[in-house]
Amino acid sequence: MNAATLPPRDLFLAFAVVAVWGTNFVVIRMGLDHLPPLLFAGLRFVLAALPGVFLVARPAASWRNLAAYGLLIGAGQFGLLFVALRGDIAPGLASLVVQVQVFFTIGLSIWLTGERVRGYQWAAMALAVAGILVIAVHTDAATTPLGLGLVILAGLSWAGGNMVARASGVRDMLAYVIWGSLFSAPPLLALSLALEGWDAMREGVMRADAATWGAVVWQAVGNALFGYAAWGWLLARHPAALVTPMALLVPVFGMGASALWLGEPLPAWKLGAASLVMAGLALGVLYPRWRRV
Repeated sequence: MNAATLPPRDLFLAFAVVAVWGTNFVVIRMGLDHLPPLLFAGLRFVLAALPGVFLVARPAASWRNLAAYGLLIGAGQFGLLFVALRGDIAPGLASLVVQVQVFFTIGLSIWLTGERVRGYQWAAMALAVAGILVIAVHTDAATTPLGLGLVILAGLSWAGGNMVARASGVRDMLAYVIWGSLFSAPPLLALSLALEGWDAMREGVMRADAATWGAVVWQAVGNALFGYAAWGWLLARHPAALVTPMALLVPVFGMGASALWLGEPLPAWKLGAASLVMAGLALGVLYPRWRRV
């Protein structure tokens, strides 16, 4: 990754985006101290959609496409992730495991388009699977099999959302995320009412302090709107091969922030698992570019 070819301003912006996306896992965990997970996720998407839908024109995507994206990213990716982070997986580890979405995206692309799996992709997936197996062997009270499974399913939902977004042909991801959020919030709030109950929802809102509401706002404004707008701006001005590898730093920020702010331990097995998953991600993302050099 030759980050030096990015102008300093754009390099700083890319670092800011991956820092927001990485530390966001800690922000989620802090917000869950008061809010039930499905309610928290629903509120995130309410703020991501409103008032944006009145300020940003609807993207050139069908309602069906927007609904599919909203359901996969909302109830799928974030709903499952928030439930897992309530107490079944450490935030830093979640920021790493959810990156399996890269390999799920490759798999779905192969299944739907007939794209051929290349040798380096098999090697990359093998490294990442080995890292996940290391985590599975070391599940404990902090990271349970349920939590690991939920985050892996969140990665699968994220991959599905990627495929739906790709099929839309939309380039303005900010508008796409805003309008897609219209279809994320209602099912999450309905699931919260059905599974968490009105009493838990009301109590969560009543107990929420300024930090909790700050976490909700940060989810919508920082993670969703700023993140996608800035990332889309960078991709519109620089080659994707130069910008996308920066996303490899998301788990680095995630694990670092969780260790620093929440005291998440980083034993040798966890660092080893992270090294395997990150090596797989790096091989999958960077090898095609290295081959062209």
